[in-house]
Amino acid sequence: MSTSLDPVIRDLWHVAYVAENLPAGASRRATLFDQRLTLTRSPAGRPSASDEAGRALPVLERYGFLWTSLGEPRDLFSIPEYDEPDRKNVCTGSVGIRVSAPRAIENFLDMGHFPFVHTGLLGEEPHTEVKDYTVTVDAAKDEVVATECRFWQPQAAAASTGGAEVEYIYRVPHPFCAVLYKTSAPDPNRFDAIALFVQPVGEERVIGHPMMSLVDDVSTVGAIRHFQLTIFGQDKPILENQQPRRLPLDPRAETPIRADKSSIAYRRWLTAKGLLYGVIPAAA
Repeated sequence: MSTSLDPVIRDLWHVAYVAENLPAGASRRATLFDQRLTLTRSPAGRPSASDEAGRALPVLERYGFLWTSLGEPRDLFSIPEYDEPDRKNVCTGSVGIRVSAPRAIENFLDMGHFPFVHTGLLGEEPHTEVKDYTVTVDAAKDEVVATECRFWQPQAAAASTGGAEVEYIYRVPHPFCAVLYKTSAPDPNRFDAIALFVQPVGEERVIGHPMMSLVDDVSTVGAIRHFQLTIFGQDKPILENQQPRRLPLDPRAETPIRADKSSIAYRRWLTAKGLLYGVIPAAA
């Protein structure tokens, strides 16, 4: 399907490349919605982007990544924590996955898989209960928000020294991007911000770009990247074995449970937007 038929995604910013991997004076190729793009950084450091026909595309450098659009994008969503001076901002390593972008985001929202997929890190038995939490759609910001999420984790972050009940807040400010906030191990009064920016290479192929904005002056960048890539490596085979790879939006397609409140809200939000790319639309 051509993205020109889907204004829901055509006029949004989409992540396209890791900014630090494009040095001054260099060009790199990227794929977005099955279209080959060229990303270039001038000798002065200014990035630009173009499509296969040489048409100039808008480009934005933010949160450690280069973003572009096939349409006329407005402002990119805000992650104000990224600009706090005492935070450590780390792009932790991009991973290709054979799945649709909405499936990848839905998995990011799922706390129920922690004890079974991320055993010893984000969860472990017998601590399998997903406690009730609140999900709303912020109409003013046009994003899904889940609050009052709590889950017991043996090692919630690279800086963690033991198990603890961790508070989570989830935001979905973009159909293919999500941000979670979780209790910071070094400072329980603040939240670490962990984002997943999903680059749709095709309808069933993506590159997942995690970004962490941490209150952590102890862990090295290498340790942070190792921890997050371990988590992502555990998620990858689960995602690639999900069928169908596109996310069904019909509420009857997959049986939800109470722990799936975020997923249900996300699917309804996509349905209300009329998204077609990477999903199986609900029957009329």
